[in-house]
Amino acid sequence: MTQSWRLDDGRQTIVLAAIRERLPQVIYWGAPLPATEDPGTLFAAHALDVTGGMLDENPDLSICPEAVRSFPGQPGLILRGQDGTPLLPKFCFAAEMSEANALALDYDDAENGLRYSAEIALDPDTHVLTLRSRIKASEPVHLHWLSAPVLPAPQLCDEMIDVAGRWCGEFQLNRTPWSPGIRYRENRTGRTGHEHFPGLIVPVRGATNAQGEAYAFHYGWSGGHRMIAEELPDGRRQVQFGHAARMETTAATEFQTAPLYAVYSSDGLNGCAVSFQRHLRDRIVTWAKPDRPRPVHYNCWEAVYFDHQLPVLKDIADRAAALGAERFVLDDGWFGRRDDDTSSLSDWEVDARKYPDGLDPLIRHIHRLGMSFGIWFEPEMIYPDSDLHRLHPEWALGSEDQILGRQQKALNMALPEVRDFIFGRISAILAKHDIDYVKWDHNRVLPMPDAGQTRGSYALIDRLRAAFPGVEIESCASGGGRIDFGILSRTQRVWLSDSNDALERLKMQSAAALFLPAAITGSHVGPRRCHTSGRTLDIGFRAWVAAQRHMGFEMDPRELTEREETVLREVTAWWKANRDWMMAADILRLDSADPAVIAEQQQARDGSQFVVFAGKSATSAQIAPRPLRLTRLEPDARYAVELRNRSDASQLARGAPALKTRTIEVSGNWLMHHGIVLPWSFPETMWVIEGRRL
Repeated sequence: MTQSWRLDDGRQTIVLAAIRERLPQVIYWGAPLPATEDPGTLFAAHALDVTGGMLDENPDLSICPEAVRSFPGQPGLILRGQDGTPLLPKFCFAAEMSEANALALDYDDAENGLRYSAEIALDPDTHVLTLRSRIKASEPVHLHWLSAPVLPAPQLCDEMIDVAGRWCGEFQLNRTPWSPGIRYRENRTGRTGHEHFPGLIVPVRGATNAQGEAYAFHYGWSGGHRMIAEELPDGRRQVQFGHAARMETTAATEFQTAPLYAVYSSDGLNGCAVSFQRHLRDRIVTWAKPDRPRPVHYNCWEAVYFDHQLPVLKDIADRAAALGAERFVLDDGWFGRRDDDTSSLSDWEVDARKYPDGLDPLIRHIHRLGMSFGIWFEPEMIYPDSDLHRLHPEWALGSEDQILGRQQKALNMALPEVRDFIFGRISAILAKHDIDYVKWDHNRVLPMPDAGQTRGSYALIDRLRAAFPGVEIESCASGGGRIDFGILSRTQRVWLSDSNDALERLKMQSAAALFLPAAITGSHVGPRRCHTSGRTLDIGFRAWVAAQRHMGFEMDPRELTEREETVLREVTAWWKANRDWMMAADILRLDSADPAVIAEQQQARDGSQFVVFAGKSATSAQIAPRPLRLTRLEPDARYAVELRNRSDASQLARGAPALKTRTIEVSGNWLMHHGIVLPWSFPETMWVIEGRRL
């Protein structure tokens, strides 16, 4: 006897089946199956043969593989009793609740007093699966590992793509061949991490950005995770995601995973990317002011650092507004005795030396310029040199002799009294002033992993959002150190990287688009000479790279030449004219024939218009540009295509491709199968191509 369940959304089918009362296996996940397909037949046909040297039956690769059932790989659950005795659960079916696009299953282990629950939901619009596991115990137990419901990986694939990085070098894609055994990645830093974005893409053999099958996964948790991609001896493959092991420091009677988001695509990596972009933007992020266009951002950090002088800040604000900025963010240095990064974190009171009349004179000036006002906090941190640490040293997380990070410690956010204190200080600032934006920073890893820290931070953000629903929050952690769907269910923007180097940003933004939409991805025009790389880049390249995402400036506008001001105003005006549709557009990574060209196509959801950003990251191997194929257009439709910035062409570009001088009208088929022919260009430049369906 078998049990079976099925979810469909028009693009994919997922089928689960179980032998008698056992936990179910995912026996099919992929392209849509006919409604008449018999699940019993699928289950029988799904079974692998056995031969010498094997058990007489292949152990179930279930949604929570059980060691007690002879499973030879990583189990989905590892528990110990309060006395340290390992528990080996054996679950049997208890109950189910099924809806059109969702399934909840309960399984009991009566001997050990355990209940395992799995929730699986399929969004018919974004095509994203959301999966979560929960374990309940009749008596407190110690949790070592709990995976979200386990999914199989395809065997017709040769590699997996996961995401690493570093400070000022986030979202680096790693390609690792599948082989027998485990690809095991674990982040134990206590935050999402520059190094460990919790994502995985499994392309089926032959997949590219624009074609072929692919599967993708993201674990929506900010406190450190474990990823397991395992090939069993019999060739089957499993993908597990959960909190980093031993994150739960005390025994308890209930534990649950964060949501695991997963998607199948039949049109390349872009199918996964668009699903994640739409799901994050339209389902997960809750907008403080949903009807307000995304404002052009100005952040003063790289202009003044800690040197806050009111006349200087007013002058900078005047210049930023003239360039097109609509929001001014006062960064680090406004509180305590904060003259450098050695003191005052947690002392969230305005520095009377720098602001003798408080923040109001600056805020009034900003508002007279037509800009809104934002402010920087680092709420989860504390310095040994701070009033709070002197009063409550026990509120710091970790041992007294711990290694400091940026000379600071973390507050123990699991303590309600800590959260109450920080809430009081931040809410006093937000209640007293007209502030609509908080840049929420997190500049060090934790001294040890602890899920309670993450839950406490979530609780503080949730409380502040409830008290100040009109305030937007940006998640920053030394740049991109805390980017995940868990923090983004509480925030509306991420700071992708502390690097404002447009060349590095071009690469990072392209990789991050596999998961993140433009509307939440902050990108700023940095200084002429980048403060983190030392590279000097032209204003046109810097401006167009920022215009790919939620645009802003982060430089001293007093350094700009007249030409630089003109270019920046023009690009900013272009972004404002297009932001309404671009911030809701799909970002499609293009398969470039030239490895030096990093290109993407941002396309309106109805397909009526698009813009292509083709960035030149290095010198091309060949002398003439190769055609750039577009994607997801209507083959028989006609499109008007224009090179937006044709005046940027170099004198060395001496030929006469049509786009260089005029708008062309061509078919979608031509654009997708031949591709646009662009003028020759130098490295570290960007072509911007606008298209409109006729």
